[in-house]
Amino acid sequence: MPVRFWGALGRLTPILNQLVRVWPFVIVSLTLGCTLSIPIPAAPTATPPPSPVDTAGWVALAPGLERRTYAPRPNNGLTQLNVVRIDPAHFTFRAHYRPGSGLGLTGWRDTLTNAAAFVNANFFDPQAMAIGLVVSDGVASGQTLSGRGGMFQRVGDELRVRSLIAEPYNGEPLEQAVQAFPMLVTNGQASYNNLADTDVSRRTVVAQDSSGRILLMATSLIGLTLSELSAFLASSDLAIVNALNLDGGGSTMLYVGVGNAPIHITSFDAVPVVLAVYPR
Repeated sequence: MPVRFWGALGRLTPILNQLVRVWPFVIVSLTLGCTLSIPIPAAPTATPPPSPVDTAGWVALAPGLERRTYAPRPNNGLTQLNVVRIDPAHFTFRAHYRPGSGLGLTGWRDTLTNAAAFVNANFFDPQAMAIGLVVSDGVASGQTLSGRGGMFQRVGDELRVRSLIAEPYNGEPLEQAVQAFPMLVTNGQASYNNLADTDVSRRTVVAQDSSGRILLMATSLIGLTLSELSAFLASSDLAIVNALNLDGGGSTMLYVGVGNAPIHITSFDAVPVVLAVYPR
């Protein structure tokens, strides 16, 4: 064969090897109908301007809104935790609830046209009715969780992620709220350590850091156990004070539609409750 042929083949070999490694996961993604991106080499294209990245690895999507990807399992790069960090000085939050009629990511995106981001929130029953309390624009639905879980709440400009075990809800006025379980971090410490719970699943989280910023998180296609997630969040550099596990598995959904590095983690199930982020 001509020398040019062997040289070209040598340049193609790394790409062929990469395709062999990722092809099984492409099949899984297509089978599940997920829109997650798989890093398959593509034909060279014009390189876009780089996103602003600080020394900690955060990518600025808009003033007061950043994203970063973590690997909670260092030996397994397929498990990725997507984190969106939101400054309340630039953004506010609203809960949205459709009792009995959930939507997927596309449906919620088309409904919440002004939202910069959203995640799924409460657990729900087979009739798509929320488990726990939902407060949307001051209107309360459902019953508060008792003796377990936590709550994200907004009153005026004050945002909180709080434990319902340490601080039960007693009916005080709320403008926005969603509830779920369990708490993963409470007062800076890992608060879920049930090692008998070995269920590996996709996860969704809302948390608050020591600067008062709100963090929305979701794993991509492959998740982890709640104990792993609790330990990772408490030991990470995120400076988390409180973190609440939201509905996961087929409900996990995270959308960010601003900046040049958007996020579309699609749920496999229609969900009736989302927590949405809006510019001030």
